[in-house]
Amino acid sequence: MPGPAWIDDATAAFERHVAAERGLSPHTVRGYVSDVRSLLEHADQCGAAGPGELSTPVLRSWLAVQHSAGASRATLARRRAAARSFTAFAHQRGWLASDPGTGLGTPKVHRALPHVLRPAEIADVLASSEADIAQPPPGRTPAEAAVALRDSAVLELLYATGIRVSELCGLDRGALNLGRRTVRVFGKGGKERTVPVGIPAVRAVSLWEQSGRPVIATAASGQALFLGVRGGRMDPRTARRVVHERLRAAGVRVGTGPHGLRHTAATHLLEGGADLRSVQEILGHSSLATTQIYTHVSVERLKASYRQAHPRA
Repeated sequence: MPGPAWIDDATAAFERHVAAERGLSPHTVRGYVSDVRSLLEHADQCGAAGPGELSTPVLRSWLAVQHSAGASRATLARRRAAARSFTAFAHQRGWLASDPGTGLGTPKVHRALPHVLRPAEIADVLASSEADIAQPPPGRTPAEAAVALRDSAVLELLYATGIRVSELCGLDRGALNLGRRTVRVFGKGGKERTVPVGIPAVRAVSLWEQSGRPVIATAASGQALFLGVRGGRMDPRTARRVVHERLRAAGVRVGTGPHGLRHTAATHLLEGGADLRSVQEILGHSSLATTQIYTHVSVERLKASYRQAHPRA
């Protein structure tokens, strides 16, 4: 049974706001809109007749229901953020006389240290991918050979740059500057940044563009740099599957995906002597605090090495 029309109207207006005016990613927009619809449906069950009847107690009772249902701390934090975004929007639109979302606060979310691959592990992964190209199995078709080139380029570029999987899939031809060895990336909120790229990644991407991409490109490919097997722009799900399969083939921890390669790149940069501000810019973090988690990773790895090597650890 469909809910009240005011829920649909308010949700649609909020979706237009976060998608167009705030420039959030499609994934974040979907999450926020889903959370706000859930909030408004809860408010309706509490007797609200419109968004103007939202109150801090209603917001808190909705979050309490989410907590009782087993939502993680990270999920609750996102839903709290979505609720605060909506009430600020509703107040701005004149639906609310005051903003009840300010009463929710912004508690700190516990952030688990990300798993990172050791230099030897990522070297094994990349070497395995290169060997798959150099010594292909018998009967490999031209399309399969092209996909192998693509997968190698994806792995090399993710590790070389630490870009997000969504950023990688959004790359167009020409984004990689071969002369300067940089790649132009559009991150969260449509923010553009330029990221350095190592020689092996440049070589792998160039080989894919020259010898792999033309094999599976179609009229629908447009300017997309990385393509799926049917010729369309590669989507993040395919990129994640590629990473998991290549890690598995190299005998490396399967739980590490594209975001794990991002963590790995950042950690290896810091361990190699890069300063935190430079890593922040490479990763496209708006806040230095987000980048600082990688210093904790490096410290934990240092402590583990100390405990293993020092006789009186």
